[in-house]
Amino acid sequence: MRGDFVAGLPLLRDALKEMREGGSAPGYPAFLAFFARGLGLAGQVTEGLAAIDQALDLSERHEERWSLPEVLRNKGELLLLGGSGGAAIAAEDWFRQALDWAHRDGTLSYELRAAFSLGRLRRDQARSSEAHDLVASVYRRFTEGFETADLQTAKRLVDELNDAAPA
Repeated sequence: MRGDFVAGLPLLRDALKEMREGGSAPGYPAFLAFFARGLGLAGQVTEGLAAIDQALDLSERHEERWSLPEVLRNKGELLLLGGSGGAAIAAEDWFRQALDWAHRDGTLSYELRAAFSLGRLRRDQARSSEAHDLVASVYRRFTEGFETADLQTAKRLVDELNDAAPA
């Protein structure tokens, strides 16, 4: 999370190996998604995509869907990091799936993360009004926790989009 991939990725890799060898399936897809995102941010997007696909497969196989919105969202983020042709369209689809799953499951924090991922994409596509409406609609549903990193990120994005709106 601090950007120290040289130290962090081997630690995560070892922890995942221990979980796998110990037969600890619960939570594994969530940790694998976190690892995949780290790989992508470290410039190892192909490896990150392989890890996120494994997380999706395990989530389905073990019917462990509590973290599925975050796994889906990270798939979209990795596609954007890869920057291949059509990445934005594919990422938008993954973000929408994450939003749908989170909303259906009532996991507001995962819904917020998916909303700001999709909101950033829309902002970058010059669709600021849509981005604002999406992120603000999820952000407004929170009643506490405004000091958390996710809510602060969402608030900054909403404010930025407000400032960018035409008068």
